Amino acid sequence: MKVVYMDLNRCIYCRSCEVACEREHDGHSHMSVVLLDEGHSVPMNCRHCEKSPCAAVCPTHALNRTDGRVLIEKMKCIGCRLCAMACPFGILELDSLNRVMRKCDFCSSTHRVQEGKSPACVATCPARALIYDEFEAIMKRVKESAAKAVVSGVGHQPGVVISPPEKRSTG
Repeated sequence: MKVVYMDLNRCIYCRSCEVACEREHDGHSHMSVVLLDEGHSVPMNCRHCEKSPCAAVCPTHALNRTDGRVLIEKMKCIGCRLCAMACPFGILELDSLNRVMRKCDFCSSTHRVQEGKSPACVATCPARALIYDEFEAIMKRVKESAAKAVVSGVGHQPGVVISPPEKRSTG
């Protein structure tokens, strides 16, 4: 299963991923980049958690885990926002025009997946802070780079793996 790896040490807060997502999803970005301090920023998108609290609380079963992705069936979504309240990362947003929830779908709703391409955010990242690869290959890369810790979504095999930022000396 392919996942997105986020190397927070490489993110330069250019927000290209946001623009790429917006371009792929008809003017709606399903992610944002949050600036933590002068040297650190975090791309924020759905973590596609293995044990998806958002899907567990959905009264219409509009959220389902399929092929390692948590996807929304928009025709089933009633816009009740329970999924947004259950999301540990606060990622899901209401599309106020269509009254349905929105979130990252790894570009599976666009032509990219059918063509075997990486999600738009990954393909666009100039700093290579986002990588799309098999979970095992990413974990091997993390171990080889002597990462101190891996912070991920809920469960053992999330859809997004994050390498925490290193402490930088000031002065």
